Amino acid sequence: MFNDATCGTPTWIGKGLTCVCFKRKGTYERICINLTPQQAERLRRLKHRMKVYFDASRPDHQEALRALWAATYPDQELHGLISDQWKEMGWQGKDPSTDFRGAGFISLENLLFFAKTFSTSFQRLLRKQGGKRADWEYPFAVAGVNITFMLMQMLDLEATKPRTFVRSVFLQMLSDNEWAFDLLYCVAFVVMDKQWLERNATYMEFNDVLKSTRAQLERELLMDDVLQIEEMPSYSLLS
Repeated sequence: MFNDATCGTPTWIGKGLTCVCFKRKGTYERICINLTPQQAERLRRLKHRMKVYFDASRPDHQEALRALWAATYPDQELHGLISDQWKEMGWQGKDPSTDFRGAGFISLENLLFFAKTFSTSFQRLLRKQGGKRADWEYPFAVAGVNITFMLMQMLDLEATKPRTFVRSVFLQMLSDNEWAFDLLYCVAFVVMDKQWLERNATYMEFNDVLKSTRAQLERELLMDDVLQIEEMPSYSLLS
């Protein structure tokens, strides 16, 4: 594990100027840079997304829920935004809006991004295909919300000062790809399911699996040759 001796303590120097640790062929260099307008805007937008609560009264949030259903079950008509049908996707009750409290609207956006971008992997995990499944499986949709919350904690983007190398590395990736967070979410979901199967886990062990998933993501993000999400070894699990 890297520490302050290898890279120094990252600190904010003023508006738009930050000292961060950048990867350079296996080493971490502490360099002070001005965030470009594009980088600053992407970080601002991501932070804003993380602060939006799900509001069942907003038409755009209602539409996002309908879009998730359509992407998940394209041949099955949704009877309503409050319906027992939602339990089939892995929500705790017939009103999925109550499950977004932990991570907000971005957790719905993440699920929708996963469904549309990697539909094969999404459907495989949704339907619990492949491997020996537990009698008491994790609920798919609620697991997705928990993964979003775990990533928000891991990346620590709301911190005033960059406190981790993982955060600094991710900001570098975000500057190259606006959808880095959503892509990382998809990687996290397939890593979680893989670890779930390898451990023969049951629902009571979900939090332990989530912790080991976070550790795996952190290791991969800090690998020498990983400079973007698509270069993470576990990205190859997606299809």
